[in-house]
Amino acid sequence: MVFELRRSGMIVGQQQCLKVYYSGVEMGEYFTDIQVNELVIIELKTAENIHEEHVAQLTNYLRATDREVCLLLNFGKKPEFRRVVFSNQHKNPRTSA
Repeated sequence: MVFELRRSGMIVGQQQCLKVYYSGVEMGEYFTDIQVNELVIIELKTAENIHEEHVAQLTNYLRATDREVCLLLNFGKKPEFRRVVFSNQHKNPRTSA
């Protein structure tokens, strides 16, 4: 997947660090599975099905970072995907690091 994304001209990073904030204070960091053009997080799973816990996990990542879109790709029994969006306008403002 990373190879094909790069071949199509995308800037792709793996296991890249994103800072996590709460009320404007840096609380820690999260390492993405794949990040495309520093805009979209791709989270990879190998579960039987996508569960609401997976979606909640990604929503929390989006709330705590400056990213707005995450794609959840599950390579379980039946491949499936989910798009998770959380707009920056709905997030608490952050202070500069």
